[in-house]
Amino acid sequence: MKFFPAALFGSALLSATTALFAQTPSYPNAPVRIVVPFPPGGGVDSLGRLTAARLSENLGRSFVVENRAGANGMIGSEAVAKAAKDGYTLMVNGANFVTSPSLYRKAPYDPVRDFEAISLIAFGPNVLVAHPSLPAQSVKELIALAKAKPGEIGFAGSGSGSTPHLAGELFNVMAGVKMVHIPYRGSGPAMIGLMGGEAMIMFLPAINAGPHVKTARLRALAVTSRERLAAMPSLPTVAEAGLTGYESSQWYGLFAPAGTPPDILTLLNTHTTKIMQSAEIRQRLGDEGVVPVGSTREQLAAHVKSEITKWATVIKLSGARVD
Repeated sequence: MKFFPAALFGSALLSATTALFAQTPSYPNAPVRIVVPFPPGGGVDSLGRLTAARLSENLGRSFVVENRAGANGMIGSEAVAKAAKDGYTLMVNGANFVTSPSLYRKAPYDPVRDFEAISLIAFGPNVLVAHPSLPAQSVKELIALAKAKPGEIGFAGSGSGSTPHLAGELFNVMAGVKMVHIPYRGSGPAMIGLMGGEAMIMFLPAINAGPHVKTARLRALAVTSRERLAAMPSLPTVAEAGLTGYESSQWYGLFAPAGTPPDILTLLNTHTTKIMQSAEIRQRLGDEGVVPVGSTREQLAAHVKSEITKWATVIKLSGARVD
């Protein structure tokens, strides 16, 4: 995972905020809608609600989350792309946002052309978790089991083209196995399906995995990041556990429709960065296995472009497609 050090952004925040209030005295003067293109309960939803709550506190107006799920996040994303360019419709989205152009013949939006980047909120690795009934107790045992039973082990995903889906496909390619993707409409429904035994494993966002691992409803096998999680220090990475070179991470960003006024975007960036770099949020999210960021607008825009290229390659190599 590539993290952006807080020191790069913190020095001018106070003066920038003061200046921005002078530039945008009327914004916001009504509730702001933050669209989350997935059902409640997943990582994007959790980060969206946290961001909305803190922006409400900082700016004195309600920032309200609206879940608009469907079509691997494309329904909500398209709605935001077509929304008024006035700063009153925003979006929190994640890694799946950039995979649609490679997975669908004609995606209804362009991640670069149709949106303004505001801030990279956080990075969060996935945790490879298993239903307690799965015989495999480790990554090596999972690979051996999958090789012995090709096409018989299902892995849950929060939609075709989502990071949990592509993390599984990357695992298939690198391990030389064939586990079958079982798509759900978001991480929340996927977790329910996994715990109900409809699927046997999932590459689950760390922010959602922790509570279920602690209660033994799910068994953690490894974390998908390059380094171990501070929140789960005894849990090996997938690479350490037997699949050298494997890495896959979630990310979460705040966006607005293309054409939203720059002073509003800068104001939102300043406050989002302050929120994500606060000691309280860093501690809270760190305990959940998430690394808060708070980036410049330019860094999020560059990250989106690099992710489009990366996952287009994975999709081509794996043969992943929309179900």
